[in-house]
Amino acid sequence: MEHGESTEYGESTEYGESTEYGEGTPADDGAPRLTPLAEGRALLEAEASGDERAVEAALRPRSLDEVIGQERVREQLGLVLTAARGRGRAPDHVLLSGPPGLGKTTIAMIIAHEMSTPMRITSGPAIQHAGDLAAILSGLNEGDVLFLDEIHRMSRPAEEMLYLAMEDFRVDVIVGKGPGATAIPLEIPPFTLVGATTRAGLLPGPLRDRFGFTAHLEFYDAADLQRIVTRSASLLNVTVDEDGAREIATRSRGTPRIANRLLRRVRDFAQVRADGVVTRPLARDALSLFEVDEQGLDRLDLAVLSALCRRFGGGPVGLGTLAVAVGEERETVEEVAEPFLVRSGYLARTARGRVATPAAWEHLGLRIPPNAPFPDQAALFGVEE
Repeated sequence: MEHGESTEYGESTEYGESTEYGEGTPADDGAPRLTPLAEGRALLEAEASGDERAVEAALRPRSLDEVIGQERVREQLGLVLTAARGRGRAPDHVLLSGPPGLGKTTIAMIIAHEMSTPMRITSGPAIQHAGDLAAILSGLNEGDVLFLDEIHRMSRPAEEMLYLAMEDFRVDVIVGKGPGATAIPLEIPPFTLVGATTRAGLLPGPLRDRFGFTAHLEFYDAADLQRIVTRSASLLNVTVDEDGAREIATRSRGTPRIANRLLRRVRDFAQVRADGVVTRPLARDALSLFEVDEQGLDRLDLAVLSALCRRFGGGPVGLGTLAVAVGEERETVEEVAEPFLVRSGYLARTARGRVATPAAWEHLGLRIPPNAPFPDQAALFGVEE
């Protein structure tokens, strides 16, 4: 995809591909070099590859009524869109934030569908110059939805141009250089910008203030994920019973994208080694084969906890030392494994380093030593000191 190029709604794009989530060090040919642990965790990676986006397209909800979970965001957004349709005007600009895999792209597509308007897709990394953004904005029609993924990674000159476009629906194109440069105002029709970001804190305040509606997507609970698995199974013509869907949901780390990915792998297992029906025992066998445990932890997660407890007595231990112990890059441990371990209560970040919680010791089936961090919490888990 060339800089600044956008696509109509529904086309496959290769945008926002990055290795910032610790996919390994680049090889000599520029391809990422994955360690065995990083390779094995592809099943639980919240980011989607280019090929997977095409598969996801068939499972995406097409309207707000089909969306499962995120009730507050769905209700608020529905009110905004209904009011905009009643006024016959484009809705306010929308900012969606939250971890990857929770449905930011899906909601952007739903906005375009609910407003019956075309959607243009681009990304922050693709817009490196103000001219790239000007080319995209000049091609918009009235009421179009422009989806800008990873908006926090847009260049500063393009960001400053976007301020004027969002407020006054106008961009100033600079012609010439130096003292003879001239700014030519270019009017653009009213449009709706939908920005998506996984790191809302990196957005400058002036940009955040120009969005009329902001929404933060939360991780899903097991009940909502079970409904998502059941819905996806019907679309994929997979027979799954209630217990089988619940088993997949509880191991999906609160992320619909991971739930759908696990469902497809369990489907393959059921097709090859069983009668095609996904039951709880079959789902457990399949996910055990793919090394996803009952709490959604994979080999990398367990390696981090095992090193922390078995080698370092539960901590505290520095991030760099912990990364060396598991044979991974520092960024991989910090940005790939740690967020879920911290959110699940297995690991704590302290000023002195990383510390295993009593839940981590219990999950590994280990006895908490008397000198381990948080020894007073051992009684909460029924573990004798």
